Order: sequence, then C-alpha cells, then structure tokens
Amino acid sequence: MDGSYHNQALLAKLAVVAMAMFGFGYLLVPFYYKLCEVAGLNQLQAADSVPRNTQVDEGRAITLQFDANLRDGLPWVFRPLQTTAQVHPGQFVQVLYEVRNDSDQAVLAQAVPSYAPQAAALYFRKLECFCFTQQSLRPHETRQMPVVFLIDPAIPGDMPTVTLSYTFFEIEGVRPQASANGKGRDVARL
Repeated sequence: MDGSYHNQALLAKLAVVAMAMFGFGYLLVPFYYKLCEVAGLNQLQAADSVPRNTQVDEGRAITLQFDANLRDGLPWVFRPLQTTAQVHPGQFVQVLYEVRNDSDQAVLAQAVPSYAPQAAALYFRKLECFCFTQQSLRPHETRQMPVVFLIDPAIPGDMPTVTLSYTFFEIEGVRPQASANGKGRDVARL
C-alpha cells in the first residue's frame, strides 16, 4: 500500500508539471506578442511614426539599395523596379516592387523587411508598405506594390549606404480566396 501511495503522489506531481508546461506553452505566444509590442519590436503590420523634424537635409545624400528575396520555393518572381536611389534624409520616397505568381494556384505570402547595416532600421520610417499586410496573388497575377518611406534626419553620418531588403515567406495552412475587390486578400483557415 505504501508503494501505491508513492506512485499516486508521483503521478499527481507529474500531472501538475505537465499542466504547468502546457499553460506556459499556451501563454508563451500572447506573452511574446505583448513583449514585442511594448519593446517596439516585430511591428510588421503598422506604419512607423514620422519624426518631428521632417526637414530635408539637402547637405547630404544616402545611397539606398533595394533587394528582393523569396523563401522555401515560393513560386513567385519578386523584384524592385529600381535597384538604387540617392535620397536626402527627411525626404519622402516611393519605391515600387513587382511580384508575379508563376504558379497555377493562388498563393498567400507575407514580406518581412531587413536592413543593412542593421542599425539603419532605427532611422527608416515606412509610412506605406506591402509588408504591412499578407499578399495573395491569383494564378499568374502580376502586381506592383509601393513602399513609401523617409529616412530620419537623425541618421548618423557614418551610414552613407543603406540596403532595404524584403523576403517573402509563404503562409502555410491558409487558402486564399478571391475577394470582391479583385485583390484576392481574403483568406480561409484550413
């Protein structure tokens, strides 16, 4: 009987540990999102705030390079329509990217930006960007997508060249459906 009591107590402890682990895993995702929100990290779906000083610094120019990438066999062709631009800090800029779905089915994907040097991200203010929303392309559809931004005049002088790169990732487990506006951004969870 003593061994039976010991086994029951051990099973009860294991059940409590398993429930605690499940609870931790369940709460980890909302905790991650709240932490990112508070820290200002990973805010892909919101426009950046415009700096208070929006005067154009015509005394210097920054060379911007534009890059486009696809991940995991995404059947798209993705490219910037211009690969470089000379801009003054504080100047509003619009750049177009073009994407084409080469497959015979609709595909849903999300673009994620990155910067080189990485510290340039602190001074890049995107006001409009295709990366704010998931993009669904119908079979063989081609779309031009704008990015409207400015570089904060507070950017250090030792960053004469900045690369803005976007990588599209396919969103698995979601089937795009045609929307009423023809852009095909409505989705259904599988």
